[in-house]
Amino acid sequence: MTVKDLQEAIGASLACGSAGLSKELSGCYIGDLLSLAMSKVQEKNVWITIQTNINIAAVATLTEAGCILLCEGFSPDENTAEKAEAEEIPILCSELSAYELAGKLTELGI
Repeated sequence: MTVKDLQEAIGASLACGSAGLSKELSGCYIGDLLSLAMSKVQEKNVWITIQTNINIAAVATLTEAGCILLCEGFSPDENTAEKAEAEEIPILCSELSAYELAGKLTELGI
C-alpha cells in the first residue's frame, strides 16, 4: 500500500510532501516522544503522532519513515511543512484518534 492509497482509505488530508505519495508503507509506530521514536520507527513505517514541530521531519528522515500521520486534528506548523516538503516526507492529517487510526491500519493490513 502506498501513502496515497492510505490517504484515500482513511480519508486523511495531505498537509505536505506530495512528492512522497508513491512511497510503499509497511508497519506502524505510534508515539509522541521524539527520542523514543528515533529508535523505534522503522523504514516505511506509518508514524502516528500528535507532535507537529519541525523535529518530526528530522526523525522521519533519520528513520526513513514512509509518512507521518497526525491524529486528533493536529496539523504541522509552517516550518515543519516546509522541511517535510523539502525532504519529501508526506504528512497526513486526520481527525481520528491514534487508537482509531491503528484499527484502520490493522484492517488495511499495515
